[in-house]
Amino acid sequence: MVRLRQSLSERGLNHVRTYIQSGNVLCDAGDRSEAHVAGLVEASLLEDFDVETVVVVVAAQTLARAVTDAPTGFGSQPDTFHSDVAFVRPGLNTADALAAFGMREGVDTVWAGEHVVYFQRLSAERTRSRMSTVASHPLYADMTIRNWRTVTALHAMLVD
Repeated sequence: MVRLRQSLSERGLNHVRTYIQSGNVLCDAGDRSEAHVAGLVEASLLEDFDVETVVVVVAAQTLARAVTDAPTGFGSQPDTFHSDVAFVRPGLNTADALAAFGMREGVDTVWAGEHVVYFQRLSAERTRSRMSTVASHPLYADMTIRNWRTVTALHAMLVD
């Protein structure tokens, strides 16, 4: 993660911070668009780490709104429910992204937000959940999914 922070800083991103080793990077991108930042990160990963992947950038406002606008009680019962947020690439219709999530009655619940999809599954029945079907959907490349604990930790890092 140290090398990743250095690589992104060398490409002009400021105050680069990382959170756990699963692709969570916070930075000040100045007035660059999300698409431009995604291109910088993709170039860094390819040139410096030989990793070719699609990057979905989440603006600070989108992250903050995902936390403040979450459905009532979402993520508040981690022993009962696994709760995740899918951040949808700007320009993609959230209703279309919502359709990518499979639903199993009594196990899965899904809500659409602004540029996000909230997905919750009953922990005791998680092996019956259809959340994993999203990974085989063509729209999966246009979103990034994080568990609620990671989302709230990233949000806390932004307001610190």
